[in-house]
Amino acid sequence: MNSIPPKIEAVLALGRTTALETLGVEILAIDDEHTLLSVPITPKICQPAGLLHGGISMFLAETAASLHCAYLVDLTQVAPVGIEINGSHLSSAAEGTVWAEARVLNRARSLIVHEVNVTLLEEEKLLTRARVTNYLKRLSNSR
Repeated sequence: MNSIPPKIEAVLALGRTTALETLGVEILAIDDEHTLLSVPITPKICQPAGLLHGGISMFLAETAASLHCAYLVDLTQVAPVGIEINGSHLSSAAEGTVWAEARVLNRARSLIVHEVNVTLLEEEKLLTRARVTNYLKRLSNSR
């Protein structure tokens, strides 16, 4: 039987009963190199004109980067806290499946910066490119 390693299970548990579950976001992969999320385009994540809402792309970017931070660090010592996000919406989509892939651009002692590409899977079309910075806030109970 293929069991999920405890660190990955802990990260996956972070998404339960949150916006991830509500919007149908699935965590496809998480490892030292990247995090990959997937969500089908449905009316609940579109703006009134029927296109994927730009805010959803930014939500996916921040979520992918933050989950990856949670995977990379010792959560008993630090808490990743998003302090900056910026992105450019480069294209639009009205149907299909969206992937958000986060990769580390820079890791310092107290900051991790990710680049996140939000892509329409079926056409391999880049929809949004974002950069997300997380501050690694030391927990008061850690040394």
